[in-house]
Amino acid sequence: MAKGYWIGRVDVSNPDAYQNYVKANAVPFAKFGARFLVRGGAFKTVEGEARARNVVIEFPSYEAALACWDSPEYKAAKAERDGHAVADIIVIEGYDGPQPG
Repeated sequence: MAKGYWIGRVDVSNPDAYQNYVKANAVPFAKFGARFLVRGGAFKTVEGEARARNVVIEFPSYEAALACWDSPEYKAAKAERDGHAVADIIVIEGYDGPQPG
């Protein structure tokens, strides 16, 4: 079964208030088996546009990734982020097929 991922690009306008979101999202992320693969960090935009912060979160499955997004626990956490950041987030299924040579 392929894993699921959240890929997020975020511009934070109120870093202090954003910390409330960071604290609140720990509950649904733990419940749905999330693991951060990228959480901020240095980056270079080599094509297209970027936001200031990038995040990649791995879940045990695509279904778990969607269930987390749709959960009441995450909706409550997201409410802490609303008005303090602008985000582009996709939930995507991982790839389990052949890899280059």
